[in-house]
Amino acid sequence: MTHTPIYQVDAFAQAPFQGNPAAVCLLNQEADANWMQNIAAEMNLSETAFLFPKNESYGLRWFTPATEVDLCGHATLASAHILWETGALSPERPALFDTLSGRLTSTKNQDWIEMDFPAEPATKSALPDGMLQALGADPLYVGKNRMDYIVQLKDETCVKKLAPDFNALSKIQIRGIIVTAQSVDKKCDFISRFFAPGAGVNEDPVTGSAHCCLAEYWGERLKKNSLVGYQASKRGGWVKMKRSSGRVHLSGQAVTVLQGTLV
Repeated sequence: MTHTPIYQVDAFAQAPFQGNPAAVCLLNQEADANWMQNIAAEMNLSETAFLFPKNESYGLRWFTPATEVDLCGHATLASAHILWETGALSPERPALFDTLSGRLTSTKNQDWIEMDFPAEPATKSALPDGMLQALGADPLYVGKNRMDYIVQLKDETCVKKLAPDFNALSKIQIRGIIVTAQSVDKKCDFISRFFAPGAGVNEDPVTGSAHCCLAEYWGERLKKNSLVGYQASKRGGWVKMKRSSGRVHLSGQAVTVLQGTLV
């Protein structure tokens, strides 16, 4: 019988039960996609990451309970955290991941993990039919990148009070919808929420990949290259960002809350 280690990690969290939980499954080699999808459905978290060695790097694939995705920040953060915590990598070595979005690099800086991700800027766009009604929002701006829509609302109260119709949103062919506003809290530059019912996740607690878009969006508007965002889900989480030549360096913390074995 094969025993495969699997962990649950709270990513973008300073303590357990905050941030965004992800499962991390350590494999000896790449597994069948259907099997990985079934494991992700069984774990029933917003993302399950599957790691397998590839020479000096690791292959990394991400699955929601419903589908594979091209880019996921919090499950990458969780994956790097587990490699260092288990001793698979020494803390001074970077974690190199080969993914559907290319080579991603994570480095450890004391309690923080910094991830080198591609910038994902959005361009101005019209909302598809039905999305405005499903969101129940009055946008100041709507844009779209290769994965998501981004919708700016007039203030953070509007973002926090938003109560979308998830059934209606799930019918729109897009990974997710980022809703954002400038923050009045001096601890951060903006707040956001992320809805992805079409990918099997009504509201994601903290979405690293969305900040690859948010960093570009707010960086241009605020004329800043270093930003801090707060994702205002029920669990909540902080993300630090640095913009650099088409890349976004995302930083967060992580805490392991569960360790087990797939049999």
